[in-house]
Amino acid sequence: MRFHLAFIASALSTGSVSSFAPIVSHSRSPASLQMSADSDTVTIGIFGGGTVGGGIVEILTNKKSYFKKLTGKNIEVKKICVRDASKPRDFALPEGCSIVTEYDDILNDDDIDLAVEVMGGTTFAKDVIVGALKKGKSVVTANKALIAKDLPEIEKLMAGLDDGTQFRYEAAVCGGIPIIRSMQSDFVGDNIKILSGIINGCTNFMLTAMDRDGKSYDEALSQASDLGYAEADPTLDVGGFDARSKLKILMRLAYGIEVEEDEISCRGITELTKMDFEYAKTLGGTIKLLGVAEKNDAGHVSAFVSPCYVTNDDPLSSVNGATNAIEVISDNLVSSIYIGQGAGRYPTANSCINDIVSLAKGDTTPLPFNPSSDATFVNNYESVFFLRLNYRDEVGITRQLGEVCEKHGVSIHSILQNPIAKSQVSAFAIVTEKVEYAALIKVMADIEALNWCKGKPFYMPVLREDWQN
Repeated sequence: MRFHLAFIASALSTGSVSSFAPIVSHSRSPASLQMSADSDTVTIGIFGGGTVGGGIVEILTNKKSYFKKLTGKNIEVKKICVRDASKPRDFALPEGCSIVTEYDDILNDDDIDLAVEVMGGTTFAKDVIVGALKKGKSVVTANKALIAKDLPEIEKLMAGLDDGTQFRYEAAVCGGIPIIRSMQSDFVGDNIKILSGIINGCTNFMLTAMDRDGKSYDEALSQASDLGYAEADPTLDVGGFDARSKLKILMRLAYGIEVEEDEISCRGITELTKMDFEYAKTLGGTIKLLGVAEKNDAGHVSAFVSPCYVTNDDPLSSVNGATNAIEVISDNLVSSIYIGQGAGRYPTANSCINDIVSLAKGDTTPLPFNPSSDATFVNNYESVFFLRLNYRDEVGITRQLGEVCEKHGVSIHSILQNPIAKSQVSAFAIVTEKVEYAALIKVMADIEALNWCKGKPFYMPVLREDWQN
């Protein structure tokens, strides 16, 4: 298997949020952005003066005259909402812009046309986004967790607005890579078969360090933390959950399907060892944490987030460090690959800017998540699999392994065992033929119950069916 605008700070107050009263519909044309009294100006309220918010302000300031020529309008930041107004900022405050600490200072300001949310989280950010939309302010957000969690609710809210209010989220998936806009416009006449990608920069940085530099998992995580790629609690990254949120959004855009995040099989990189990379090198490849989704001819969509074996000649194998990459396999375009910076001040701010400028130009997207479809999600998929088994030495291991695999209809392609040093755990690996994931799970459960098996078997899909070619 191949697999508008107010900025919201990442550290907004945890105090109570004002409730939002029903809003009377505005009488603006659905084809244009609601403008302030000065129709030559697009006025922005910013919730958040942190890393990304500051980057947006800097870009708007540095390219002010260019954006004026491009859109025919002045794009001005009127207010920035932060938790602590006394905290020093690492950017110059635009002329006429004020720092505020209450959400309603922006939400109730009728002169503000657009609201940009870059705060993160799924509680206060949601209150602000919903409040802004109900107030007739278009929204730009970088919040993938909120979108993945509340996409149906946002979609329903947008469907009930008849005043041209827009919802944009290019920065929510893979930072600076323009994948959202491409999925909304470049594949409308195409049929997407497979999405596969490196969609978390922290884990890709760690896996590069483990593969290229021979570091252990703990050493790689420590280095990622020192460089700012990993959060104080890295669970969302190393557990694969951040990638799963992004994959869910991409699945909706590609296949028109709404899936609960918990339904998508999700495994992070915490079980990976140096030995797995040694076996990957023996096979002629490496290991990447990938988000993968596929639609078959019957209209069934399957998906997973998992470490995957990738051959050295695969385009994703050479994507190293904190870089992100997404490959889209489709009928018309065959293979389209997007590579770029998936996070950081300016990559993320750049995607927010693109949404802001698009809205200032009057561009509209009636269906921000693309039309829904009658495709169905199945929590099963077919792949070649790699398994690593830790064992206690005894007679009959190979025979018992073959019997378990035969019982569940799983064919073994090859068995691998590198020389074992005294300090290493005794382990060997097998590569299966193409098999259903459900069958593999049964095989692993039966193997784990055998006396010689030490601990839970580790498995990962092999990305391409033609991995040996």
